[in-house]
Amino acid sequence: MPSPTDPAERLEAFGTQLIDVHFWLREELSKLRDNLDGNAHRPRELRAHCLTFCSALERHHTGEDDTAFPALAEEFPDLRPVLEKLRQDHHLVADILRRIEALAGDVGAEPDEAEIQRVRRELDGLAAIMESHFAFEERQITAALNALKAPGWTESPPEFLKTSGSAIPTSD
Repeated sequence: MPSPTDPAERLEAFGTQLIDVHFWLREELSKLRDNLDGNAHRPRELRAHCLTFCSALERHHTGEDDTAFPALAEEFPDLRPVLEKLRQDHHLVADILRRIEALAGDVGAEPDEAEIQRVRRELDGLAAIMESHFAFEERQITAALNALKAPGWTESPPEFLKTSGSAIPTSD
């Protein structure tokens, strides 16, 4: 019998993993927002941190759109309208991420407060939308993900269940 910390056992609850990924993304955005003032005088670090976060969030949403949502739609057809709403949110978030990347890329070597405030406003807006999106998604699809039979995911976790290129740690 596998132990509760066995990786294969943990991956059986895909909805729980989704919540863990959302928690990680929330923490990363919070760190980015908290460090904005400190990084403002180091534009290269600000751009790198923004790019890393934006890439992780984009990878998560793309993985959901390409992997999780089609599997859920096939097994749980009643979820199709919810999944379409979530896809629309993903497009909205992608637009915000592009603006954040552009703003962070435009921050000069000696950024002024106005430049930093523009980045901060976009990050604050992103945080509000992400919180609403994640809460809705968790309420609507966690149980279905936990019930989903996807043996291939256990052997090789899909992108939307990963952070920083590897499966996310669980809170054992």
